[in-house]
Formats: sequence, structure tokens, C-alpha cells
Amino acid sequence: MATEHIIGKSVPRKEGRDKVTGAARYIDDMTLPGMLYGATVRSQIPRGVIKHISFDPEFDWSEFVTVTAQDIPGKNCIALIGDDQPCLADGKVNHPEEPILLLAHENPHLLRKAADAISIKYEPLPTIFTIEESERCSQIVWGTDNTFRSFLISKGDVDGVWTKADYIVEGEYTTGAQEQLYIENNGVIAAFDEKLGITVWGSLQCPHYVHKALMTLCGLAAEQVRVVQVETGGAFGGKEDYPSMIAGHAALLAMKSGRPVKIIYDRTEDMTATTKRHPSRTRHRTAVSKDGKILGGEIDFTIDGGAYATLSSVVLSRGTIHAGGPYYWPNIRIRGKAVATNMPPHGAFRGFGAPQSIFAMERHMDRIAQVAGLSPAEIRRRNFLKPGQTTTTEQTIREEIDLGKLLDRALDLSDYSARKTRFAKENAVGPIKKGMGIAAFLHGAGFTGSGERYLASVVGVEGCADGGVRVLVSSTEFGQGTNTVLCQIAAEALGLAYDDVRIAPPDTNQVPNSGPTVASRTAMVVGSLVRSAALGIKQTLFAGGMLASAYSPEEFRDACRGYITEHGELRSFARYDAPAGVFWDDQKYRGEAYAAFAWAVYIAEVAVDLSTYVATVEDFVALQEVGRVLHPVLAKGQIAGGVAQGIGFALYEKVVWQNGRMQNGQMTNYIMPTSADLPPIRVFFEEMGNVHGAYGAKGIGELPMDGPAPAIVNALEDALGTRFDSVPLLPEDIFEIVSAEGER
Repeated sequence: MATEHIIGKSVPRKEGRDKVTGAARYIDDMTLPGMLYGATVRSQIPRGVIKHISFDPEFDWSEFVTVTAQDIPGKNCIALIGDDQPCLADGKVNHPEEPILLLAHENPHLLRKAADAISIKYEPLPTIFTIEESERCSQIVWGTDNTFRSFLISKGDVDGVWTKADYIVEGEYTTGAQEQLYIENNGVIAAFDEKLGITVWGSLQCPHYVHKALMTLCGLAAEQVRVVQVETGGAFGGKEDYPSMIAGHAALLAMKSGRPVKIIYDRTEDMTATTKRHPSRTRHRTAVSKDGKILGGEIDFTIDGGAYATLSSVVLSRGTIHAGGPYYWPNIRIRGKAVATNMPPHGAFRGFGAPQSIFAMERHMDRIAQVAGLSPAEIRRRNFLKPGQTTTTEQTIREEIDLGKLLDRALDLSDYSARKTRFAKENAVGPIKKGMGIAAFLHGAGFTGSGERYLASVVGVEGCADGGVRVLVSSTEFGQGTNTVLCQIAAEALGLAYDDVRIAPPDTNQVPNSGPTVASRTAMVVGSLVRSAALGIKQTLFAGGMLASAYSPEEFRDACRGYITEHGELRSFARYDAPAGVFWDDQKYRGEAYAAFAWAVYIAEVAVDLSTYVATVEDFVALQEVGRVLHPVLAKGQIAGGVAQGIGFALYEKVVWQNGRMQNGQMTNYIMPTSADLPPIRVFFEEMGNVHGAYGAKGIGELPMDGPAPAIVNALEDALGTRFDSVPLLPEDIFEIVSAEGER
């Protein structure tokens, strides 16, 4: 057995060479013989009845393939959790940019002109655009109730705490929409064959989501639908559910035309028509003792789902569960609600609801500190969860986590006390005001509650004729390092060199359903299954007498080749089995929400120039406990990238809406931070390990999105002495809030 370990080493990325040499082929690099180009004609109003569609007679429409809802052979819906969202509007529209009809032509330039030559007349209907309007006008969108989903977490006796409280602290906090802004826009190619069915190649996260949607939409059996993920240039959740829509459109055009069809969105269409982070509103009412201990409280967490449910229920679920933060609540009542509006549907975005509710929790902790006369650090220290205590869902903390120690290390790394003292003196003169802000938080790894049980993910490892092995998973690579880390895990389990392991393309005809590449589950859940399947290969070779208990990589390769020569296929599969002691009660919404949590303390240093009201993050310390770090360079990159996105969420990225339509759908007026706008992001790890993850790994991808915004806004308040309860905060927002505070 090889003694050199691969886990914990920063090995080269599996797809790295192809990307840096230009050999990697993205969807827009692909061309099929006879291929047409597709376009989508969309609603120009937020809600109404379609009265008439007219086609400009100057065009020869016989040259175009046209698809409407009447051409759909299956069910007119995007099958996901619920089936409420139509693939094409049929008689009415519920949001701007809703797809109404599809066109295809071999000339993409003529296609765009033709799409603009189609006129649609509507009978407008009443609309709602905000959470508050949705709550007031509960009959408008659905005709019954505008609530997509609600959750209730209840622990202890909340009603009895108010008379025992020395302080009752209230606050309301809001967050805006955020665009995923991946480098590569959405794109797919679909081809149809009467015998074989439909094949889709695309830039996507979850091949089996698209597979399910196409079966329903096209009325095809499972074996007649094939979905292949090609090289994907970023996703961040934005390519979790939406590719089912664009794949459905391309598939319908391919079926009607009998030719392959490519649909590639330009940046404006991608920004205005696809899903974004859910806007949110969180209300806190907290009972606190005179020594700063939380006695109990109520949290109302509401998100704007847009016109259709999409993934709102699961985004709401995670946001609701994380709303109490990493603190001990003896008594708590959390109400979560997702409401409908006439906005384009909101969907998955890195963090999945937790950034919204954790922003509120961490801003509220600073408010509690002010009321109780304690420092932001001390109020957190006194309320941190400890081993043996229970979370808001009554999950017992079994890990030996010491959040106080984590906090102390972060304070030391950031030079928090000395800088606070220095800034207090410096802020007395000049227009530059500086402050320090803390955020402490947790993030659950894997699907919430019984989600992993429901998925029952399957992973395979197969021996290859050259003596190496291949990992068979539907987990996708889109920049985060999936291919690399899963190959590391298999190599470690088998005692092979990293180069002896490769990964199969995510193709629903070739790989089992190992679940979607979401929810910080890949390294922990899928990685653990890869390890089990790899060990199954080894056990097969042991049982066949082809491999001794101690072996070299060369001996393994010889044994693998020999087994395949003698017996044919060498494969091992592993199916998810929930760990003992991890059980979630869906009815009571209580229990072990996640098999493991990652924990973090972030500290931001912010400067505000009162001559321009521009806020700049000047230093950022990100300290997290994420179990075993499997690949240090990738792990650090995940954290740094998440912090950068979080800085955008806090200070830059504002979606401007007008009548439900995004008005700044270009990268010239939707501003994200560039490398020139970012501070030194100093990333540090604690490694406690995790019995449920491969080689001790926990989830890492979403965690860094949760903490930057509250740490930054807490620093802003520290610098200016002004309360800020919403993000994003652009210079004009900071100016207005500071000016209003000065007028009081």
C-alpha cells in the first residue's frame, strides 16, 4: 500500500491544463451538422392575459421554426419540486420576461430581428412587486393565497420569556436580490432522434434535474432522455434549476424542426430573465437578561419567491434553520414564509437563504450588545452554542467545537482591539472614518433534514483496462474543484497515484444519480460515497485473490488489468445510508437538520470617505472550521471567492427594478467588485474533522457567503455610529441614511 497521502495536498486540477491551454470546449464552442439557433420571445408586462400575437408580414415566416405552448407534447411545466411554472405561457403571463414563444433559424442575426418583429397584445391585470404588497394583497397572484411555503420552528416556552427579560430588543432587516454573474452565460444544444429520443448538452449544475424536466415536458421515457454537462464557466446556484427551462426550449425546437438547436443567452437576457438571490425581510424580537444572555425570542423570516415557486421552499428552509445563528436559544419561535410576487422567479444562489437570515441575526447581535452595554465580541461569547446544547431545531451539538476559542483567534489575527483603539482616535479628525465588524455563523453541510435520505444518492468507481480507475458521479465541475477533490479521495482510498484516477463526464447515460451539485454536499456526502465505492473495488480484488493486503500502486494496476481480462467489468457502487443518530422529523420540523455544521468567525475592517460616502473594505480575516481540508489551495480559493461575492452583496450589487423588470441588466450598470476593489482576504482554517465526511471533510462552498455582509455592515456602524439594517449599501444609500440620521 502506498504510504504517500494525497489528501491534504494541493495537487493540480484535473481540468486545469485544458482550461489554461484553451483546449476546454464550452457549449458555445460546439457546433452540430445542420444546427439551428433558437431565441425566446418574452413578456413585456408583469401580469396579464395574452389577447393576440401578430407576426410582421415583411418576414418570410415559413423559414422559421415556431413553437408555442400548443406544441408541447408532454406537460407544460418545468418539473422541479412543484409543477407550477409553465415552460411557455399559455394564455396569461405572471412576470416580465416570461417565455411566450420560441423561434429557430439557421441565421442567428436574422433570428434576433424576427423575434423583435413579433408583437403581443395583452389585457393587463393587477400586480404586486414587494413582500409587503404580497402580504396585503393575498388574492392577486394565485387567486387564493400568495404564500408558496411556510415553516415553523418552535422550542421551549417563548410566550413566557418576555416577563423575565431585562431587555426586549427588536429589529427589522432586509436584503436585496443578487445576480449570480457567472462568467459564462446560460447555453444548451438539443438534438432529437425519433428512435433515440432527445439529447441535451449544456452549461449546467444538475444533469438529473434537467433529465427529469425533459421527461415531463417532452413526454418521453427515462431512457429516451440524455443530458450531458459540458465544461461550465461558473454557476453559483444560477445553473441549478434554470437550465431545465432553456434545455426545454431547445428540446421543443429540436423536436419540431428535426434539427439540432443551440440557444445561448447574451448577458442582458441572462441577467434579466433568469433567477437571482431571493430578497428578504427578517424581523427579530429578543428577550435578553441583564448579563447579556439570550432568554428567547421570535424571528419572522420572509423571502420574495417571484412569480413561481422554483426552489423557494428549500431556500426558505435553510434560511429558517440558520436564522438563529451559532447561538443557544432556550426558547425560540421562528416563522419562515416564501411569498409570491410578479417578479421573475428567484432561485438558488450560493448560501441558499442562509446569507439573508444570518445577515439579520448578526446585525441584531450588535444591536443586543448596544442595549446590554457589552462589546460585539462579548455578546457573542456569552451566547455561543456549546457541545451538549441544542440548536433551534433541537439538534444536540456533538462536535467538540469551541466558538469562544475561534473568536479569540479571529480577534488576534485581525488585531481587533488595537485597531479599534487606533480608529477611535483617528476618526475624530478628517473625512475618513474606519471601523471593525464581527460576524459569527454556522452552515449546515448537505441537504436539509431528510433530503439526503430522499435523494438516496449512488456513486460508482470502475476499474479501467489500463489499470487505473474512473469515478462515476453526476456531481459537476464548474470551477469549484469537484473533479480534483473526488479523484483525490478515490486515489487515497485505493493507495494510487493521483494520475491513476480520472472522472467520467457527467452524462446521465453513463453515471448514476449522485444528487445535485449544491448544498455544500459534494466533498462530505458524495466524497464519502466515492471512498466507499473505491474500497469496494479493493475488496473485490482482495476477495478474488488478485491483490494482497499490502500492495504498491503498480501491483494494484496489474491486479485491475488481470481482473478485467479474466472477469470483464470491475465496478463498485455505494448508496447513501443516513448515519445513525441523524434523524429529521418533517412533520414537526425538528431534529438533526444536518449531519455536520461548519463554523466561522469573520472580521472586516471598513473605511468610509465622507466626502464621497464610498465604503471600502480594507482588511478581511476569514477563520473557519470546515473539518479536514482536502486541498488547501482549492479550499482557500473557495473562501476568498465567497468573501468577494459577499462584499459585492454588501456594498456593490444592487438590482434596480421597475414594474418587475430588472433595469440594470448589463455589466456596465450592475456593478460587482473587481480585484482592485477587494482587500487582502486572509483565510485561516481550524480542522476538527468530521466522522460523516470523506477523510473528515465538511461542506465549504457556501459557508463564506454567509458572513461578509454582516461583518461589513457592523463595521460601517462602528465607523459612523449610524444604524444600517439593509444591504446592499451603495454610496448613495449610505449618504441618505447618514443624512436622515443627522436630521433626527
